[in-house]
Amino acid sequence: MSIVDSVTKAMVPIHREGWPFIAIALVATVVIGYFISPLFWIGLLLTGWVCYFFRDPQRVTPVGDGLVISPADGIVSHVGLARPPVELELGSEPLMRVSIFMNVFNCHVNRAPFGGKVLRVAYRAGKFLNAELDKASEDNERNGLVIEAGDTRIGVVQIAGLVARRIVCFVREGENLSTGERFGLIRFGSRLDVYFPAGTQAKVALGQTMIAGETVLADLTEPQGAAQTLTRVS
Repeated sequence: MSIVDSVTKAMVPIHREGWPFIAIALVATVVIGYFISPLFWIGLLLTGWVCYFFRDPQRVTPVGDGLVISPADGIVSHVGLARPPVELELGSEPLMRVSIFMNVFNCHVNRAPFGGKVLRVAYRAGKFLNAELDKASEDNERNGLVIEAGDTRIGVVQIAGLVARRIVCFVREGENLSTGERFGLIRFGSRLDVYFPAGTQAKVALGQTMIAGETVLADLTEPQGAAQTLTRVS
């Protein structure tokens, strides 16, 4: 294998949503650097960070009936019962919820936690509080999906954060998603909540690092138990 082939293989793809931002950063770097040369190198570093932020690596998704996979890279900030957003129409009773906080260095491409039909896509405007706070689930701008397969419904909510100002969703109601398939992203720094069917026992721990499309959050085929609510304190 040649050096060029080795470098090409090692390169991580960049999501198409990132190219306009990369172009803007690069042009700004060249223009500002032309007049103030020391700022060129700072701009070049920032351009590199933008490329890194919008990376879209390949993932190997586990295959198995009933597996619910992490939709985001990041850290588990909440595990336990919580009422789902009313716009998802998943009922008023508390359901098992796993929250995943993404900082500005995490990959922000979101992947379907469960395969099935997109029953609902619901956007709701809101605030831009720190996404790591538990109240961000209720107060912040968000976009929710309900994925249905047979009698099972999984809710996944994209939540904007303190820095994030743009939620992007690629799918519409009625479309089908495969587990681990890309469905959206959030810019820059944010959170995803996953709501499970009643009685689901989560297989992740508070503070655990998640890998989108790979880490198993729950196995719906396993016997269910009592839920314990845990929230990460910053």
